[in-house]
Amino acid sequence: MIPLGYGKFVRADRIFAVVPLEGEERGDGRRTHVHVEGIAEPILASRSERAILADLEEAAGGGSRKRRIAPGQGELPV
Repeated sequence: MIPLGYGKFVRADRIFAVVPLEGEERGDGRRTHVHVEGIAEPILASRSERAILADLEEAAGGGSRKRRIAPGQGELPV
């Protein structure tokens, strides 16, 4: 499940497009249109398209996000 904000959630496998809002359309709680399979009109999300896409990638098992390690905090010796 992908959170869209304000208690809205969508199944990750049903999302087929995210479109960021620009200009006058964008405002309080309005960041992205999320197009969902089986729903005629896009859902208005309060999260950015980047945040939604990051969650979709994680849900798909992409795991390409590298874990950030602070300087001097490498792996422990065995």
